[in-house]
Amino acid sequence: MRYSLLGFISCVLAARPFLNEPDTGIDDQLAGFVANDTLPPLDSLVGLPDFQWVGRQHMNTSAYTYYRNGAAGEWSYRNNLEVFARYRLRPRVLRDITNLEATIPTTILGYNFSAPFFISPCARGGYANPDGELGLVKGAAESNILYMPSLYSSKSIEEIYAARPNNSEQVLFQQVYLDGDMNDTQNLFRQIETLGAKAIVMTVDSPGDGIRHRAARYSVGSANSELSLLTWDLYHQLSNMTSLPIIPKGIQTVEDAREAVTQGVKAIFLSNHGGRQVDTSPSSLEVALEIYNEDPEIFKQIEVYADGGVRYGTDVLKLLALGVKAVGLGRPFMYANIYGAEGVARAAEMLKYEVLNDAANLGVPDLKKIGPQYVNWKSADVWGGS
Repeated sequence: MRYSLLGFISCVLAARPFLNEPDTGIDDQLAGFVANDTLPPLDSLVGLPDFQWVGRQHMNTSAYTYYRNGAAGEWSYRNNLEVFARYRLRPRVLRDITNLEATIPTTILGYNFSAPFFISPCARGGYANPDGELGLVKGAAESNILYMPSLYSSKSIEEIYAARPNNSEQVLFQQVYLDGDMNDTQNLFRQIETLGAKAIVMTVDSPGDGIRHRAARYSVGSANSELSLLTWDLYHQLSNMTSLPIIPKGIQTVEDAREAVTQGVKAIFLSNHGGRQVDTSPSSLEVALEIYNEDPEIFKQIEVYADGGVRYGTDVLKLLALGVKAVGLGRPFMYANIYGAEGVARAAEMLKYEVLNDAANLGVPDLKKIGPQYVNWKSADVWGGS
């Protein structure tokens, strides 16, 4: 009997256990806090997955499920997390990396930030902390990273913008869903402009309800479940209703990335909605690689952002290496918000430290000049193709 390599690998991958938080000793070190029903001290957490461990242990089951769930069988959720490990880095040695730290800050649509990553839009911050999104906006300000509040936040949009420290000029990009009523949309856009947002992030990957089996068991399904009209004609109508740039969030193919360039957008956001909307949709890393292989000029024509499954500094570097301008993280910051602004700022500093030192160990002298040569993009070809 002959066995195909494809069949063997399929069985191996199907049997391989999936871990939200890799086994790095956290259970041994922090189990005592669980037994005492107390939060571990922030300085005992060493990486972003630790915050999800804390969330799993300390949030109530339905609240944790709302953050944790993915679409259907959750293969996209799992793939978002696992895809980064399939591509091997190509570290270069004997490189002068002593000025690397000065190259970590970046601009996003011309606004200055301390690092090339940001807090992606996520709904219901109140599930982790009674102060909801106030911890996210304050933590982002402390770390000088971009925050994109969700329209479906636990706190009102007015409360979120009022929480900017000392009435500061902290830059926020506001995420929106559309309900089809143009008068309501016009009023919302006016409010967003008046409050001081610098861009509108328009979610385009959820015209229908997400099929979320895990969420349905706990009655914590999609925040937005209506069928929505989303077209480029509508995009232009909306653009004429505001002076702010509108960034389409949820681009998942090179064809739509090209179309966005043709339609004159200033930036696009690669995302599969955290693996929550349609199962087996591609991770943003796979979409970025598709764009790089088929139309790399897109990365030079517009700014490209990406989120989904990012947990480590090396994840950020792999996206930057393809040409992504800035990388979003949602769930890690939502779990960090269990600790409020202090936890959000701590998570941001953890990731900055990883990005800096991973880039140094990769032999990158200037993060602005990282390129695809630092990653073996063929190493994920476990199926035996060319």
